[in-house]
Order: sequence, then C-alpha cells, then structure tokens
Amino acid sequence: MPQLNPNPWLFIMISSWLIYSLIIQPKILSFPPTNPPSEAPTAPSKTSPWPWPWT
Repeated sequence: MPQLNPNPWLFIMISSWLIYSLIIQPKILSFPPTNPPSEAPTAPSKTSPWPWPWT
C-alpha cells in the first residue's frame, strides 16, 4: 500500500509548515491592522420580534 509510505510526504509537510511558520507568518504579522479595535463600549442593539404570519 503506497499511501502508507511517509517517505516523501512527511518531508514535504514538515518543510511546508516550517516555511510557513518561520518565513511567511512573521511577514504577514508585521503589517499594521487595517481596522484596529476601538476602546469605546458598544451599546447593545435593540431588536424587535419578527411578526410571523401563522402565529
């Protein structure tokens, strides 16, 4: 059963995760956020019940 042979696929998976973790992720995280969170408290929105026609 060739799918149980981890010889090429284990190396590809580990190397791709290392590339992502060590190279790509720090570059993405260095960008400033486009919409920083605000410190103002949000008021709860007032909702009204839906008028169902069969009730």
